[in-house]
This record gives sequence, structure tokens and C-alpha cells, in this order.
Amino acid sequence: MNKSELIRLERYLRQTFRHDALRVVKRPSKDDSAEVYLGEEFLGVLFRDDEDGEVSYQFNMAILDIDLDPEG
Repeated sequence: MNKSELIRLERYLRQTFRHDALRVVKRPSKDDSAEVYLGEEFLGVLFRDDEDGEVSYQFNMAILDIDLDPEG
């Protein structure tokens, strides 16, 4: 992903989730994905899919059982 894509994705996520602390950061050795953070907390990975000339993105976020409210 290039810098322009990262900026567009970050803007989209900030607008969609209404949170200005969301950040999209280039991964050091990967060109097809980026990391998503809320402040300094890692949330997940955005993957770029370029199939048949159409580009889409998938956001993969793992939620650990230990992070869930036990009463919820």
C-alpha cells in the first residue's frame, strides 16, 4: 500500500468509527497490508485485495476472550 492509500483508509476509518485517534500504519516488510491502531493500542490488520482490477480491503481484528467483560 502506498502513502496515499494509507491516508485514504485512515480517513475512512476515522469517519466510519467517529474516532480521530485511529491510525493506519504501513507494515515494515509487507506491501499488501497495514496495521490499525487506536492511539498506541494495536487493533488489527487491513489487507488489500486486488482481484480482476477491482481493489477492496479487509479488516481483520482478533478479540481475545481475556479482553471481554466477564459479566457481559
